[in-house]
Amino acid sequence: MIKKSISNGLLITKRIAVSTLTLLMVTAFGGCGKTETYDSFTFPESEESSLTPVSNTYVDELKKYEDDGIGDKVLGEFSSKDGACVIKKMEHYYDVTLDYENHTPEEVGKAFAEEVLEAYPDFHEVMEPYIYENIYWGFPALVDDFDPVWDRVSYLAKTVEEDERLSDYWKELDAYAEAMSGGIHGYEEDGHISYEEAVTFSFIPEALRGTACSALSLWGDKTETGDRVTVRLLDWNLGSDGQMCEAHSIIHAKKGDRSYTGISFLGFESIVSAINDDGVFAAILDVGTIRENYIYENRKCYTYDLRYALEEFSSAKEVGDFMVSNSANYTWSHNLIISDANSSYCAEDAVSQLQEKGMGYSILRDNKTPLLKGLTWDNPDSLCVVNSFVTEGNQDFLYQDVNAVRWNKYNEWVGSKDKFTVGELKTALTQEKVNQGEAKGEANVVNVRNTGTAQLIIVDYHTGKIQVAFTPVTGPTDDVLFTDVGYY
Repeated sequence: MIKKSISNGLLITKRIAVSTLTLLMVTAFGGCGKTETYDSFTFPESEESSLTPVSNTYVDELKKYEDDGIGDKVLGEFSSKDGACVIKKMEHYYDVTLDYENHTPEEVGKAFAEEVLEAYPDFHEVMEPYIYENIYWGFPALVDDFDPVWDRVSYLAKTVEEDERLSDYWKELDAYAEAMSGGIHGYEEDGHISYEEAVTFSFIPEALRGTACSALSLWGDKTETGDRVTVRLLDWNLGSDGQMCEAHSIIHAKKGDRSYTGISFLGFESIVSAINDDGVFAAILDVGTIRENYIYENRKCYTYDLRYALEEFSSAKEVGDFMVSNSANYTWSHNLIISDANSSYCAEDAVSQLQEKGMGYSILRDNKTPLLKGLTWDNPDSLCVVNSFVTEGNQDFLYQDVNAVRWNKYNEWVGSKDKFTVGELKTALTQEKVNQGEAKGEANVVNVRNTGTAQLIIVDYHTGKIQVAFTPVTGPTDDVLFTDVGYY
């Protein structure tokens, strides 16, 4: 049973001109999704012009990448006595294997917590402040009464516990939180993760929220091999001290024909990004920044439903249809990038209050789905996802600069070459400087890969390989390293 407690700066302030003296300007037109780019704009020749370039938005020399990533070093290995959890501490991430085939969910959860603390002894001290950063972000008026937080989190946890399909996930998380906490309960910023804090951490997307992200899938005439390549950029709250970048993890869930590989963080039990053994890749993306009358009563947890769908289904279409059919009852509207070797989709999942107001609807979008009026995508054999629904007649968040600029950049980059190798795609995705004046207190430029990007994931369906660029604890840099993390 669920226990009861005891008691980014992406707003644009001005534009930075590029060194080619071309200024990209994006204008909102009543939220209709119509955007314009002034590619022919040039600065006046007059010396009195106040418009001057303050930085070059692109790296000085484009890096040419190989199709393959690099291998990673094993720094240490930790295994529970019963073998339910094995963690390899790698140079850039933690490689976790959870054995559900020979152990109960409770055994897996307990072993996972114990081995996290073995592999990462400072986990409590480092990660507890991050949990509170998210709590205060989700509850900005909160002072010292954490009951509203636990009311929300425990309610959502109860929905997982009482759902027959998902109850094993709760058993695992419950055991994990018990072992992680050492029997300590309540919300208190004391450098030790309590039971409630551990559970809260796994419900950040459902209860607190703080993600952005973008995604791209290419195939057919757009790839050198003709096979699909899917890319996902995870923009996440990295933490004030980059805490999440110390906890990158690849989680191999061994469940027979229900196995999957999660690309996530230590201690996170639901799905952020994952690919199952049938090659179905799925990842969560936020939609917009307006919290439309948040409701959690009688709602479901979409990240846990997504975990179930990846275990249950063997095609992207099945996973997408399942998520869309349940979307009205989730806590937040969201996008999901979903792909397999043969297809790519975006599940535009609108919650019921949005649907009831006629402001949005749910649909499984593919590259042939009609787009918002005035919005263009010029590249066949490709699919782009940002933090907005883009299907014709759906809710429109493209009027936010962040979404419109990234959509247009992706469109331009994908159109810049007839075909992409995986290496060339890496070059395209890393061509922008990450820090565009922020260190000097200057204005931000909207980047595809930005100062909030935690992971850049590439799934190559030609080879079956997964590569991840893990952001270091010091933050994203222009020197991007793609690590091979195995096959799906």
